[in-house]
Amino acid sequence: MSIPLNIAKIPELRRRLIFTVLMLAVYRIGVHVPTPGVNGAAIAEYFKSQSGTIFGLFNMFSGGALSHLSILALGVMPYISASIIFSLLGIVVPSVDRLQKEGDAGRKKINQYTRYTAILISVVQAFAIASGIQHMGNVGGLPVVYNPGVGFVVVTIITLTCGTAFLMWLGEQITARGIGNGMSLIIFAGIIARLPSGVFETIQSIRTEEMSIIFAVVLLLFMFATISAIVFFERGQRRIPVQYAKRVIGRKMYGGMSSHLPLRINSSGVIPPIFASSILVFPATAFNFISPETLHKSQFLTIIQSLFHSDSVFHNTLYIALIVFFCFFYTAVTFNPIDVADNMKRQGGYIPGIRPGKKTADYIDDVLTRITLGGAVYISVICILPVILSIKANVPFYFGGTGLLIVVGVALDTVAQIEAHLISRNYDGFLGAKGMRFKGRRG
Repeated sequence: MSIPLNIAKIPELRRRLIFTVLMLAVYRIGVHVPTPGVNGAAIAEYFKSQSGTIFGLFNMFSGGALSHLSILALGVMPYISASIIFSLLGIVVPSVDRLQKEGDAGRKKINQYTRYTAILISVVQAFAIASGIQHMGNVGGLPVVYNPGVGFVVVTIITLTCGTAFLMWLGEQITARGIGNGMSLIIFAGIIARLPSGVFETIQSIRTEEMSIIFAVVLLLFMFATISAIVFFERGQRRIPVQYAKRVIGRKMYGGMSSHLPLRINSSGVIPPIFASSILVFPATAFNFISPETLHKSQFLTIIQSLFHSDSVFHNTLYIALIVFFCFFYTAVTFNPIDVADNMKRQGGYIPGIRPGKKTADYIDDVLTRITLGGAVYISVICILPVILSIKANVPFYFGGTGLLIVVGVALDTVAQIEAHLISRNYDGFLGAKGMRFKGRRG
């Protein structure tokens, strides 16, 4: 029986899916609620020329909210940035490391600190945006801000910060009461929502002969090839054979079976490109604190600003370096070879030809390092495609590996969670039915 029919028969799973869809619908409605005092048409006109910059990437993560400067313009990026900060602090600050190891209580405390930090980051970014758009003046003959001044800056900071706080709450609600990871699904929904407009722009480009039909077909085939590659690598894994020794406990013999330890090629999922992008947003935000007059007068600042443009070699090199770093960093945080080797040893398992204990941990770590390097190269190649397509090939919408990687990765994880619910439900139902039959025979 197909998965959709099974979902319809499970009330709890059906409720979770409906709740998730409704919360994402609320998010999409909020994207179109404008920030007070801002001319949405002028902002949209400005962002048409920013599709190839870091602002274009940030706008993609916000689901187009930044291009309209809506109340949700900051998206979930402040929360992601705060998560990066506490992940790094867990390595260098012993107190944070202890909290991470204290189970649910420690995680709740860290989540609380992460929310507070996200609010502070939102205030800084909102102030930078409010200050930056005031310096823009007119765009296309339209005023960007109707009544600039201190009052506008204060209102914008409060509005955008509250929007981020609302999205954090919304994401946590989806995670707790819906299906999938709430924060990832919010980014997923924002990217998917922009797909129809991207297709429409492509069709218009073909009609006006800005893009040839042959190039559009090649682009479509290339997109499907990219999706196929993402699915292949996301599902790919290295299976290390594990043998369990026979043990006699009482009158029964246990063990003697063969199994495997699966190591995913991309253990970090979509976290590296999201983390790398959120870090690259900070330099762009910092330049908003500087007036255009100061930038034009300073050759040094102009050079620094050009370095962080998305089509510059420095920007793309830094982007790739950050992706590789976070691939290894997040894999190291979520997977500990020493713990795996110790658990394997306690259960009587061993890797053929490798001594249990430290030798096993070293072997697993060596294999994990090699496949993580391959996964990092794969993610880097996929995520650099937007530059080639959007800048070099003059693709009219922000198509590329970063968006596709997030969409496909989140979709695969969500489907996996749905399948887990289905398997768990069927398993419980089997035991329940068996238990009732057994009770009936005893009666």
